[in-house]
Amino acid sequence: MNFRALGERVLLWVVPAVAAALALNVVVAFAEESDQSVFGPEAGLGASDSLRPPGMSRWSLSYENDFFVPGGRDQDYTYGLTFSYSEGALDPGWLHAPLLWLDGRLGIDEGIYTRSGYEGGLYGFTPEDITIAEPNPDDRPYASLIYVSASQERVGKGGRHVWRSQISYGLLGTELVGQVQEEFHRWIGNDEPAGWSNQISNGGEPTARYALSRLRLMSAPSDRFEWRQTQAVSVGYLTEASWALSFRAGKLNSSWYQFSPELASYAEMSSRAQHVAGERFFWGGVAVKARAYNVFLQGQFRDSVVTYDSGELNHFILEAWAGYTHSFANGYYASYGVRGHSAEIKEGAASRNVVWGGLMLGRRW
Repeated sequence: MNFRALGERVLLWVVPAVAAALALNVVVAFAEESDQSVFGPEAGLGASDSLRPPGMSRWSLSYENDFFVPGGRDQDYTYGLTFSYSEGALDPGWLHAPLLWLDGRLGIDEGIYTRSGYEGGLYGFTPEDITIAEPNPDDRPYASLIYVSASQERVGKGGRHVWRSQISYGLLGTELVGQVQEEFHRWIGNDEPAGWSNQISNGGEPTARYALSRLRLMSAPSDRFEWRQTQAVSVGYLTEASWALSFRAGKLNSSWYQFSPELASYAEMSSRAQHVAGERFFWGGVAVKARAYNVFLQGQFRDSVVTYDSGELNHFILEAWAGYTHSFANGYYASYGVRGHSAEIKEGAASRNVVWGGLMLGRRW
């Protein structure tokens, strides 16, 4: 029996189901509690509370690594580091100009509340055997991205749907992502990656992506349980469309749209969250993605030594995630989550599910 493959299936499919069951038990237990002191004066979110304007500022830091899942994997999406900042009163800057123009052309430029934000980070991908220095056409290529992005969030009339848009500007193929991994592996005593010179667009190449999503609350506003559906599309270095169902359950004290792990694309948007003191909840979801283009496998304009053609890829991907978040009275919050998606490469050694974990720390004030 292939226990490794079995473990991947458990992480990818069973974990969200277990998290959902635990969350439902948590809902029942919390419903029986009489002490509402954790919530304070904002307890019991009703329809009007769900429209609470996002005027507060928040920052968050997210670190993802395939090391954070059982088995200590070191392949595929290997790590990502992201920092984000947003506030309701933040005036959009020059990075937002192309985003606002694109949103305007699509007729998405109004909302009863708006929120602007910035994000920056880096992330990378490696093949299974990182000790091989020569190009390995039998496995996925090394790939990396350093990026900055600008985002807009618009809450629609009635507060039951939200538009979110983001534009990202990045550099593929720089040395930094590989150097960070090499230093980390040297520090913890693991094998050092030897093949970063074979990465996609090695030496550097600019790239960009525009992402637009629509979130819709499917349940009644509640301080115990909520679920929603999300449609999203992006054009650029990841070109895809997706549909997702997600939930969170526990003690909820923030507006339903202020926590949205379904929007994450590897490290990007993985740190986007905004929590109120006293929250603690489980979360999870599943998404179907129709991916037309992936620069991290197919390359861009610059020649790369290892790439995959469109016909060698699965263009429909199933993705799932689950985790837990705890918010403290001083405004800090922490999250841990596991995420994965089905194999994107059809055949060969690289045809495997991708699983990783993530830690997030942030503060709202």
